[in-house]
Amino acid sequence: QVQLVESGGGLVQPGGSLRLSCAASGTIRTIYAMGWYRQAPGKQRELVARIITSSSTNYADSVKGRFLISRDNAKNTVYLQMNSLKPEDTAVYYCNVRGWNGGAFDAWGQGTLVTVSS
Repeated sequence: QVQLVESGGGLVQPGGSLRLSCAASGTIRTIYAMGWYRQAPGKQRELVARIITSSSTNYADSVKGRFLISRDNAKNTVYLQMNSLKPEDTAVYYCNVRGWNGGAFDAWGQGTLVTVSS
């Protein structure tokens, strides 16, 4: 089994920054992709950013130039640095990790709330 523990959410003013972290533990042989999704009230969950390697990343258009995703392979951890936050970034952010542990796995974190408000 693979477990994900997220941290770093909270309340921030518009224009502020937050850094989310997600650490994966358990039986893990290979991690293919790590990513962050978000779900705002009344909306569907959407991809925010995903990283396969440091040179292979993709972002939602709405966060390009403001958010940066990175990963520490030694720690099985993915980060999301969020800058210039806007009220429309308010959502529950979920970590997602896909890999192999004898079989393919697709694990989700419990979610962390990010609120951007003055």
